[in-house]
Amino acid sequence: MKLDGCNALVTGASAGIGREFARQLAGRAETIVLVARRRQHLDELRDELTKRDPNLTVHVRVVDLADKLQIYALVEWLEREKITIDLLINNAGLGDLGPFSTSDPDRLEQIILVNMFAPTLLTRRLLPPMIAKKRGAILNVSSSAGFLPIAEFSVYAASKAYLTSFSEGLRSELRGTGVGVCALCPGPVHTEFDQVAQRSDSPKRGSPDFVHVSAEAVARAGLSAIEHDRALVIPGCFMKLGMFFVRITPMPLLRLASRLSAK
Repeated sequence: MKLDGCNALVTGASAGIGREFARQLAGRAETIVLVARRRQHLDELRDELTKRDPNLTVHVRVVDLADKLQIYALVEWLEREKITIDLLINNAGLGDLGPFSTSDPDRLEQIILVNMFAPTLLTRRLLPPMIAKKRGAILNVSSSAGFLPIAEFSVYAASKAYLTSFSEGLRSELRGTGVGVCALCPGPVHTEFDQVAQRSDSPKRGSPDFVHVSAEAVARAGLSAIEHDRALVIPGCFMKLGMFFVRITPMPLLRLASRLSAK
């Protein structure tokens, strides 16, 4: 799918990778719908994008993706405004770093709703018009964490495993329809995600700088993958190599590595 002239919807657009998606679509997209919870950040981004490209139409929608009714309201607004989305970027995500046994049940529910339910529901509602027009793309921002078990990050990793598997299955279903699906699986990225996921009572964990990829590079890789109809992309040479070995490593060894990392 060529991105020029597309109507894109980006969730989690107020910061990090989502903001970079919007920035890189400016000058190419016809319309961008920015979705997140923080209006001030969205308004600032809208002003930045329209200043850069006065012909770009930018809509700001404050939506909590953990609330099913707000997702339905978003879709109904799109229908009323006659905005047909042909590029859906399911980027929003939440994490929780710490032992599962001491996790906040409300936080776990939010992770499941935002990371799994919201992209599934949005895809279900926005996909049929794409199929009807034989033009569209869905970019699901998953994670390399979905390829392996991660102690004290188990719910997040499992939610991303779901999103990657969902993307692969949906891609097979849509073959020949003109609609592409891609799972974007970055490793560590310097965004506010880690600060939000970190519990105040848990020791800080981090990855060495050489495995990190910038939010700009991740967004660029995702959009390029859509244009080249790729099923899955892992940004960064080190992460590509690392995840190749992870995916061919027997599960008993991955379990051992997960146990050691928890210690």
